[in-house]
Amino acid sequence: MIFKRIVFPLFIVAVFNIDLNYAQNAGESTYQFLNISNSPRQLALGGKNITILDDDVVSGLYNPSSINQDMDNMLAINYFSYFSDISYGSLAYAYKLDNRGNTLHFGFSYINYGDFMGYDENGNFTSEFSGNESVFSVGYANKFKNIPISFGANLKLITSTFEQYNSYGVATDIGFFYVDNINDIKASLVFRNIGFQLKAYNEVDEPLPFEIDLGISQKLENAPITWHITLENLQKWPIGISNPSRIITDLDGNITEENISIFNEILRHTIIGVELFPKSIFTMQLGYSFRRSEELRILEQRNFSGVSFGFGMKFNKLRFNYCHARFSSAANVNYLGIQLDLD
Repeated sequence: MIFKRIVFPLFIVAVFNIDLNYAQNAGESTYQFLNISNSPRQLALGGKNITILDDDVVSGLYNPSSINQDMDNMLAINYFSYFSDISYGSLAYAYKLDNRGNTLHFGFSYINYGDFMGYDENGNFTSEFSGNESVFSVGYANKFKNIPISFGANLKLITSTFEQYNSYGVATDIGFFYVDNINDIKASLVFRNIGFQLKAYNEVDEPLPFEIDLGISQKLENAPITWHITLENLQKWPIGISNPSRIITDLDGNITEENISIFNEILRHTIIGVELFPKSIFTMQLGYSFRRSEELRILEQRNFSGVSFGFGMKFNKLRFNYCHARFSSAANVNYLGIQLDLD
């Protein structure tokens, strides 16, 4: 009933407002913080993993179809210091409504961009100001009858403030999760950030960072290893943009821009991850984002951009997760998270 009365109408309204300018990437849409990894485990597996299906309650923030009854009464808190003075945190909690699969999920994510020095057009100091954004979400998930597919949806209320400018928006995520228990294969499709601004910053409406992700994973039969593959931003082809710093000028002054091949375009949509001992009290994750590597790497210098790794430990009713992600030689992040079983 929640899905039919709230999320479905919002989905229909948003779909009829989608155009070619709606399928955006960084720098082309507002509320970009919505696509930041919500947990250390997700980032350690490459950054946009959508095939986690266990009691990891944070996964419901990014993929609502992963919400399940194993998450009942789980509370997760995550935090990391992003670049410069930017900090990011998230909360997640799930509650089982009944024994028929109906589960509610509540989430909150917040990013603070730190303090800035304000100046007028003549370079005179005016005042200090800050910027922050947040999103509160309510999710719901259940299984379809007679088929091994779950569906889920998040309804999100978004707020954003920069100096005296502020904006509010509403969005929804819709996901589908397929499970093959015989071959231990999982697959998921997620439509993220379908929505619009309720109030623009300066009376100029901007699109939200709409995104379509497709993921598949499998646990190996004779080894404690699960591999994950995620295809991100399927709504945008091509996704690669020629890097101005890679322009080549010959002795005659001829300029050659970076050529992005079809194969490279496909790789930029691809994220791979591996999890060791996925059902143990101690787990390890390793991920690689080809797009992050291509866009942030420095020519003729090995800095391992796009690589991320982490681990998780479970102590009775407490789970601890850690991740280290390489962005560039100048900036990397360490991500911490805990999950509590409140039963």
